[in-house]
Amino acid sequence: MSVQQSAESGESGGAGECDRAGDGRAGPGAGAGPATAPNAAPGPGPVTPPGAAPGPVAGEEPDKGTKQPRKKRPFWQELPILLVIALLLSLGIKTFFVQAFSIPSGSMEQTLAIGDRVLVDKLTPWFGAKPERGEVVVFRDPGGWLEGAPTSYGDSFTGSVQRALSTVGLMPSADEKDLIKRVIAVGGDTVQCDAGGPVKVNGVALDEPYLFPGSTPCDNDPVGTITVPKGKLWVMGDHRNNSRDSRWHHNVTGDGFVPVDNVVGRAFVVAWPLSDWSTLPVPDTFDKVPAGAAGAPVEAPPAPAALALAGVVPVALWRRRRAARKGR
Repeated sequence: MSVQQSAESGESGGAGECDRAGDGRAGPGAGAGPATAPNAAPGPGPVTPPGAAPGPVAGEEPDKGTKQPRKKRPFWQELPILLVIALLLSLGIKTFFVQAFSIPSGSMEQTLAIGDRVLVDKLTPWFGAKPERGEVVVFRDPGGWLEGAPTSYGDSFTGSVQRALSTVGLMPSADEKDLIKRVIAVGGDTVQCDAGGPVKVNGVALDEPYLFPGSTPCDNDPVGTITVPKGKLWVMGDHRNNSRDSRWHHNVTGDGFVPVDNVVGRAFVVAWPLSDWSTLPVPDTFDKVPAGAAGAPVEAPPAPAALALAGVVPVALWRRRRAARKGR
């Protein structure tokens, strides 16, 4: 921010005129002080006592640039303000930047252990970033993935404090229905998951060193070959034999896809406990997977939306024909 300063300039009414000796006109400096009658003796000026600082001259304004020192508030008065600012910053960070989540189950072992706290990047999706293959993502329950009611903090004082802290992001929330899995395929990809074989994406077999020791890629929930619709994700847990992921839900409901809009963000680091601290990079095996088919199927809208669309199209065509007739 810049401050613009402007100076007013005026023109002297006597500009261009010369003083003539003996004509009674004042010389240079005329008008600079009070008028004095001719031959009048100068009056007494202001008297300043010895050792005293000279005061302001009559008619002059005091120096506005001199500010009185600001009185500092006691710490106990500033503490509530600091706490409010800290809570607002924490809430803003949780909403738009980073949020902590707790791992409640062993479906992502050995990458994530039960009780680990992960930090999830929520900023990049605001700039249009989409989940990519190999990323570990947190997403909202697409429907029926979590059995039973979520764990609650209860109505005790401790539960109320924990709920308040989770609201501003200082503790993981127990009331949100969120899951964490690894993205295996995105919209347009073809996934092949047969018993006894590796997972293949667009024909490329994945080398999966992140799997839990002794876990098989597809043996417990084979799905054959499926194509992921646009705007959807195919996700799996790293502990394949202990994960109800896209495979299990596909076999049960014929779906198993996660909408991209349900993704909360990407988990990028294990922050707690410190002994488990590690980053969560994308494995190199996904760099070898080619792009999916451009002609991937688009999932059909639900029945109410389809009926609404079927009703709108004839009306739109009728209005266009009516407007064309009036224009003739």
